[in-house]
Amino acid sequence: MPNITTKQFQILTDINLVWDFFTDIYDRKRGGGVAAPFFEYAIQSTWMDKTYSYLNRLWFDGDKVVAFVFNEAPVTDVYFKVRPGYEFLADELVDYAINNMPDFDNKMQFMLFNGQEFLMEAAQKWGFKKIYDYEDRNFDFKNELNYELPEGFHYVDPKDCDPVKLAKCCWYGFNHGEKGPFENWEKPSEVETEWDPHKQFICIEGPMTAHSPHSTHQYDIIIANDKDEYVCFSGMWWVPENKLAYMEPLCTVPEYRKMGLASAALTKHYRRMKALGATHMTGGGDPFYEKLGYGKGVHWYCFGR
Repeated sequence: MPNITTKQFQILTDINLVWDFFTDIYDRKRGGGVAAPFFEYAIQSTWMDKTYSYLNRLWFDGDKVVAFVFNEAPVTDVYFKVRPGYEFLADELVDYAINNMPDFDNKMQFMLFNGQEFLMEAAQKWGFKKIYDYEDRNFDFKNELNYELPEGFHYVDPKDCDPVKLAKCCWYGFNHGEKGPFENWEKPSEVETEWDPHKQFICIEGPMTAHSPHSTHQYDIIIANDKDEYVCFSGMWWVPENKLAYMEPLCTVPEYRKMGLASAALTKHYRRMKALGATHMTGGGDPFYEKLGYGKGVHWYCFGR
């Protein structure tokens, strides 16, 4: 019989443990949940409310991690990772989530994936039902991306990145200009649960200024215009254990959209990461990716009450 034990997640001692667990059970064909960078990208970002991270729980069989229940943003979204062969833990995992994870105003949702049908069945016992689903597309490197950088733009080497200019690019690139102009960046406010790329890049993730344990900012793509203003950014997490080029995030300043900049950035990722041994690259659910030739990837299912 398995010797199942549990412990609560602690960021300083367990961040590498979680990464190793995610990469160890990653299965591109079977699915089974998000890839390793998903959790680490969130937990080191200021838009993620980490005050509830102590509720994240790890399950062990001996000294081997076999399951992990965690939240992201909003904190009422709950995720699961389960090692194959331990599907029998489904009821226990769902029970833990329902009775311990944040559920403000009855807004708890389970974010489940292809390969996690056993968790969907367990969730339905508690009255959860599918609210929506979508395909988070991947690009197979058996195919080819071939979009060149338009005239008048140039790439910026990440090691020469200006973090303030990058923060400005992300502020407008993620449509935060609707909240107001990019200003007062010298005094970021307190951490919020809302995704705020301005504070994210200034405080946490500016290339070559701060790193999480497995970040690979040297593969980021930054595109500038002829005035050397940053107008497009695409981050890259290289996961050699899974031959995975995990692209996150991607944004373009509104007035520079539909010029082919994002397509050129993804092409540069494709050429560089394929040469390193990557077999596929993540994208998203936007129709933009499908138009570029992205195909089947990870299928998301949101379950709520």
